[in-house]
Amino acid sequence: MNETRRQILRGLAASPALALSLNPGQLFAQTAAELKISHQFPGGTLTDGDFRDRLCRKFSAELAKRSNGAMKGTVYPGSSLMKTNAQFSAMRKGALDMSLVPLSYAGGEVPETNLGLMPGIVTSYEKAVAWKKAEVGKALANILADKGVFVVSWIWQAGGVASRTKPIVEPEDAKGLKVRGGSREMDMVLKAAGAAVLTLPSNEIYAAMQTGALDAAMTSSTSLISFRLEEVAKALTTGRGKTYWFMFEPLLISRAVFERLPKAQQDLVMTIGAEMEQFALDAAKADDQQVATVYQKAGGKAYDLSDATVKKWQAIARETAWKDFAGKNESCARMLKLAEQAL
Repeated sequence: MNETRRQILRGLAASPALALSLNPGQLFAQTAAELKISHQFPGGTLTDGDFRDRLCRKFSAELAKRSNGAMKGTVYPGSSLMKTNAQFSAMRKGALDMSLVPLSYAGGEVPETNLGLMPGIVTSYEKAVAWKKAEVGKALANILADKGVFVVSWIWQAGGVASRTKPIVEPEDAKGLKVRGGSREMDMVLKAAGAAVLTLPSNEIYAAMQTGALDAAMTSSTSLISFRLEEVAKALTTGRGKTYWFMFEPLLISRAVFERLPKAQQDLVMTIGAEMEQFALDAAKADDQQVATVYQKAGGKAYDLSDATVKKWQAIARETAWKDFAGKNESCARMLKLAEQAL
């Protein structure tokens, strides 16, 4: 149990005596709760579609089942409830209950969150998963808690590159191309490699590539599939096996919303959230493999990265994005040191 979790539980000790005297069944019977869950990805069902949408639906189904219907989650896919870039801020204010969102999208408000898509800092799923219990993960969770957001599910995804023309494998391949990096830090690496960068959420990549405003885009394997980018991009650099590009894309809950829930409901949210992490890991790895098949069936070509190539990208990141991030403030510098210890 990390310090953030201890702080939450200590805070619950101040809840009304009546609530504390009730058992979980009584709490659920007397307190109904609906959690609205927003995300930017295509909608599906419990069994089909983008795994991030399925995860939200599974989470919601388990809430209803284990609370005997006293809790429910309603999923709003495709930014249908709220615009993509507004989600994190809305959770901080208590205006949005939950969201599954790339954490780096919050970088403008909370600079430390850019570590969630720092090129070269995470190079395998094993290292990514270890963050939750490592000092870097505990520190990140505490920062988010201080800003008004709790992590419910720790979700990581490897990423790849979809290109309209030539593939981007080596850093020099990016020279002269208009590329979406997905984070300020990835953009810095791309600029150092000679690319021009565009900033836009992943659900807007298709239109930008279709019109020619964008030559290539870096995004998760799942988004490469879900947003049908194989229709507008015929070269794919995969994230299977080896990559320098991992994204932290957690399921989050507003602290204000969470703290209004009775303890039994809080515990249920966190328990189910933790259980979803294995599903997310298995699905992300499966999509890393599937995306290559999808592009090849569409007539495209798939390219994989070597250890040497990953190290080239990592070296550029170390001299550009890492230094810039550490120079923002003492907190960012500390977070980078903790992340490097987890390498």
